[in-house]
Amino acid sequence: MAKEKSTSEGECCPPNSYKRGNAASGGVYGLAFIGALVYFLQHADTFWIGVLGVLKAIVWPAILAYRILEFLNM
Repeated sequence: MAKEKSTSEGECCPPNSYKRGNAASGGVYGLAFIGALVYFLQHADTFWIGVLGVLKAIVWPAILAYRILEFLNM
């Protein structure tokens, strides 16, 4: 059997090699999702409207970003 090549700790994958810059945007998306979910579920009269509200809450931030870019003519 062939011996496994031993590597030093930082040679293969430096411990801080992944990006940390997206943490804040994930928190903002999470808060926007929860807020939209509460809003849509409060206004749901039936179960299926509630299911539609969950789906709307998932895609709501993307629609908002599209409308903002459309407004700014970008």
